[in-house]
Amino acid sequence: MLTGIAAAFFYLFAFIMIASALMVITARNPVHSVLFLILAFFNAAALFLLTGAEFLAMILVVVYVGAVAVLFLFVVMMLDVDFAELKQGALKHAPIGALVGVVLLAELILVFSASIFSPKIAENAAYPIPDAATRHNTAAIGDILYTDFVFYFQVAGLILLVAMIGAIVLTLRHKEGVKRQSISAQVARTPETAIEIKKVETGKGI
Repeated sequence: MLTGIAAAFFYLFAFIMIASALMVITARNPVHSVLFLILAFFNAAALFLLTGAEFLAMILVVVYVGAVAVLFLFVVMMLDVDFAELKQGALKHAPIGALVGVVLLAELILVFSASIFSPKIAENAAYPIPDAATRHNTAAIGDILYTDFVFYFQVAGLILLVAMIGAIVLTLRHKEGVKRQSISAQVARTPETAIEIKKVETGKGI
């Protein structure tokens, strides 16, 4: 349990994260929404640090803030998307969104109530949390990930590899009339093919 200063920082980070999440969906400017999303990720990483999950905190910052959120920001800034038109049809899907929110809220209530009314539930877990003094958090995750779940880890890597190759194939289209860089042709150039010398007669130059 968090006590004292740690508890104060927990409530501070939690409040900022919830406020940022609300601003993500209520901000009119999509760039501001992405910036609030980055702020929410940073506060979530701080909450992970307070609970001792420093590996998850670093992964959240490196992957989501350093890659996903920045990618969202570039896409929003580069594409001229009419978000006002997109938001007009959002009310049609509001009941479905509300239903999903209620289901998630019920699941969170069940999880928290189980941890409160059954404090020893963590002792019966298949992979109990090791003692921080004897085993580091990151090392414990690595032990489980690369032993019991190594097959699923490799499958996830293959899926990401196939997705990356598919994205490259879909975007790599050779259109006619578009100049492309050819590294081999540039390296193979000689002075005879790269330089053209013309003799200009006196008084006929530009």
